[in-house]
Amino acid sequence: MTQSMTRDQFVEFVRSVRQGVVATVDVHGNPEAAFVGLAVSDAGEVIFDSPTDTRKVCNIQAHPRVALVIGCDGGVSVQVEGIADILAGAERDKYGEIYLSQFPGARALDIDFSIVRVVPRWSRYYDAREAPALVLEGECW
Repeated sequence: MTQSMTRDQFVEFVRSVRQGVVATVDVHGNPEAAFVGLAVSDAGEVIFDSPTDTRKVCNIQAHPRVALVIGCDGGVSVQVEGIADILAGAERDKYGEIYLSQFPGARALDIDFSIVRVVPRWSRYYDAREAPALVLEGECW
């Protein structure tokens, strides 16, 4: 399909669901997946935090291409493919504050945590509550 979600629809969806699975690959090309809390900027960048010594952070440092599945309840999900980066300095503080605004009390800005930003390149919205299922798929904004 050529139609995709708008950025505003995507932001609203992520903010309502707030969780998903991130898939990365290790240095040997082996897939790994992790359940994470997800925040989103107004620009549609997906943000999560993670202890710095986790596999997903190491994997992203080596291979920044990731996939996300956002939402799993109620028959609606969004798949995303994008580029992730581990933020530092002022960007880490800025995106950490965005994360904290959506997850008050999180440890995102603690010294031993990393802030990860994913810039979506492609998305697929899937709503199985309808018959036939509604699918919106395509390049991101």
